[in-house]
Amino acid sequence: MKIIPLSEGTFTIDNTKLFVPFDDSSDDLQARPVGSLLVEIQPFIVVTEKDILLLDTGLGFTDADGQMQLHRNMAEAGIQPSTITKVLLSHLHKDHAGGVPAAGDRKLLSFPQATYYVQERELNFAFEKGFPSYLTDELELLKNNVTVNFLKEDEGIIDGYIHYQLTGAHSPFHQVYWIREENEVVFFGGDDAPQLQQMKHRFVAKYDHDGKKAMELRREWWQKGQEEKWTFLFYHDVKNPIWKFS
Repeated sequence: MKIIPLSEGTFTIDNTKLFVPFDDSSDDLQARPVGSLLVEIQPFIVVTEKDILLLDTGLGFTDADGQMQLHRNMAEAGIQPSTITKVLLSHLHKDHAGGVPAAGDRKLLSFPQATYYVQERELNFAFEKGFPSYLTDELELLKNNVTVNFLKEDEGIIDGYIHYQLTGAHSPFHQVYWIREENEVVFFGGDDAPQLQQMKHRFVAKYDHDGKKAMELRREWWQKGQEEKWTFLFYHDVKNPIWKFS
C-alpha cells in the first residue's frame, strides 16, 4: 500500500474551537490563549490494489484562486481528485469533515465520483449537537446523496478488506479503520489516536467524550500494533504522520 499524508498546515485550537494557523518559525505557542493545543490537520491517501482511499477530508479551506487546498495537495502528490474511489470518515467534526462539500458550492460533494462512508449515528448526532464542533450546513448534503453509504452497525467490513469499528471515545459515534492488504495493516484512529505521543503515554484528555475509554483503546491498539507490525496514521501529529513497527 502507498500512503500519502496531505498536510493542510499546523494550527492551534483552544476552547473557542477555532483553528488558528501556526508558523513555528515566527509564532510563539506561549502567546496563544491558555490551553491551546498545537495540531496538524492531515488527511491521508491510501492507495491499495482496489482503491484510492481518502481518510477524512480536512478543514475544507480554499486558496486565493478558490481551489480547495485538499485538491491542490492531492494534485501536487500526483493524485487527481477524480480518481478517489472511497472517502472514509472517522467522524464529522469540522476539521475532519470540512472538505466534504465542494469549494464554491456547498450542495455538491468534493469527490462526487467516490463513495462516502459515514457512521449514520454520527451524522444524526452532528445535527443534534451543531456548532461549533459541527458545521451542519456543510453536512446537509450527506443526508440524501446516492454516493453516501451509511454505516449502521458498531463494527463491519467494507469491500472485504476495510474493517471499521465504532468506539464512542473521542465523540459519541467516532469510528476507526483498519485497512488490510496481503500482510500489511494500516490503522487510522482519527481523533481516538491522533498523535504518536498519545500512544506512548497514558493520560485522559478532557476534550474526549470518554477520555478514559480513549486512553485504554490507545494502549490496546499500540500493543497489538507492535505485535502485528501495524502502520499507524496520525491525523494531528506535527512531526510523525506515519509510524510503522518493523
